[in-house]
Amino acid sequence: MTHIHQLTYGPFAENTYLIADDDGNALVIDPGMYFPEENARMFEYLNAQQLRPVRLVLTHAHLDHVFGVNWFHKNHNLTPEVNAEDKLVYDNAQAVAMQYGLSMEPLVAANVGLEADSVFEFGGSTFRILFAPGHSPGSVCFYNAEEKYVIGGDVLFQGSIGRTDLPGGDYDTLITSIKTQVLTLPDDVLVYSGHGPLTTIGQERISNPYLQD
Repeated sequence: MTHIHQLTYGPFAENTYLIADDDGNALVIDPGMYFPEENARMFEYLNAQQLRPVRLVLTHAHLDHVFGVNWFHKNHNLTPEVNAEDKLVYDNAQAVAMQYGLSMEPLVAANVGLEADSVFEFGGSTFRILFAPGHSPGSVCFYNAEEKYVIGGDVLFQGSIGRTDLPGGDYDTLITSIKTQVLTLPDDVLVYSGHGPLTTIGQERISNPYLQD
């Protein structure tokens, strides 16, 4: 059984997720802490919840989802894992931050993995990696079928979809990804998005204006 901790950080209000097992081990997804006080908040939260980060994975590598990577590498010796198609995005994050007027240290080197349709085990649950490009070239979602939730990154939001006007983004590709990878999940699956509130597959299937043919 896993337990989901959602924390919102950074200038883009990004949702960072900690997936914890019953022993306090934590899978870190998309750490978005940008400001020093947010690093302090993460430190305090981990201590208060008695969580021990053991693995760091990225749904994609846009800068708001990787701001906290170096902190987890320095403090917990974690190396981020990214899909191969988003490696270039990851490597360019510092340059992109400068375009937004944000200071950012060079990121620790990432491991390439998280292959489409592969699975990994954590906390007694199996997570399947759904390859869902369009928002970025290598966007992935992490689907836990037993517990009926998906960590979706910036692919699908409540009433919206990920933006496609950034380098490597493509609207038609994203719509196809959502319809073939995400909307094929059961209606009662919870969707934890990279920004904004919780939703469900069923709610988005019937009400998301971008997905109505």
